[in-house]
Amino acid sequence: GSCTFSGSAAAMSTGKVTQVIGAVVDVQFDGKLPKILNVLEVEVAEGSECLVLEVAQYPGENTMCTIAMESTDGLVCKQKCVDSSGPIQVSVGQETLGCIINMIGEPVDEKGPIFPNKETEKFAPLH
Repeated sequence: GSCTFSGSAAAMSTGKVTQVIGAVVDVQFDGKLPKILNVLEVEVAEGSECLVLEVAQYPGENTMCTIAMESTDGLVCKQKCVDSSGPIQVSVGQETLGCIINMIGEPVDEKGPIFPNKETEKFAPLH
């Protein structure tokens, strides 16, 4: 899917991937560190699927240990990541009943958008 968690990337903290071991990805930040459970969006080539990381722990040295919500195939060190300044948000409400959504709140049941009208969208943090 497309990255939809962050608003203005210019105001967000940025970091870079330092290590990838399966679904565990270490990201180093030079400036402000993201909070635990925040979403990090990995910048990928135009037209590619967005990779969402969730901050799991802070082992120190300005490095955040994250968990990838999808496959890390093709992810390389020094790839740029942007802190969304918030947690994973999923759709909530009557419209979600019977829908199948993935870990980052995107519908995967091929029925189309959960909320056809943007004005009725409701989201809540996953955790």
